[in-house]
Amino acid sequence: MPRVIDTDERNRRVTEAAWRVLVRDGIPALSVRKVAAEAGLPPSSLRYTFPTQASLRIRAYEMVVERLAERVAAIAPGADWARAVLLELLPMDESRRLEMEITVVLGTAAMADGALRATHRAAHQAVRDLCERVVRAVGVAPADVRGETERLHAMVDGLALHMIRQGEDEGTDWAVKVVDTHLADLKRVPPPSALG
Repeated sequence: MPRVIDTDERNRRVTEAAWRVLVRDGIPALSVRKVAAEAGLPPSSLRYTFPTQASLRIRAYEMVVERLAERVAAIAPGADWARAVLLELLPMDESRRLEMEITVVLGTAAMADGALRATHRAAHQAVRDLCERVVRAVGVAPADVRGETERLHAMVDGLALHMIRQGEDEGTDWAVKVVDTHLADLKRVPPPSALG
């Protein structure tokens, strides 16, 4: 009787193995053979789904965005929605830290890798779109949405990068305070008519 293979589960396993190889050994080590070994699978079983290193890199990046989207979709609407979304964008635990490390590694590689560039742009846009949703959700005046979205996006990116550079044993309470302060500031952005 042939074994039934759950291809989605297998691809998730392979992508997570690619993440481990990327973080541990860097992009030069990312190969179908090495990822297959990390996943405990024969290399021949990956050649159809991931025929090239580029396809592995792209899928690894796409899965970061997919996981973020799943977590955000699970957040209940309400008064704390904006805060919860921003905290999902930050490496607050081991799994999100790994995702952020993958984002940094592959985002850097995308500057010189045309095959990865479109995926990087899509990931960047997904985060920007979430930042805009947060800005709108807290009631920023329509005229200020673009500027406040850019400011929030820059704050989230910088904060996330800072967090993965700190030691894994250091806490994240300080980052939560930064998010809370920024959200409070957003809620106090004066309407354009009050400025001039």
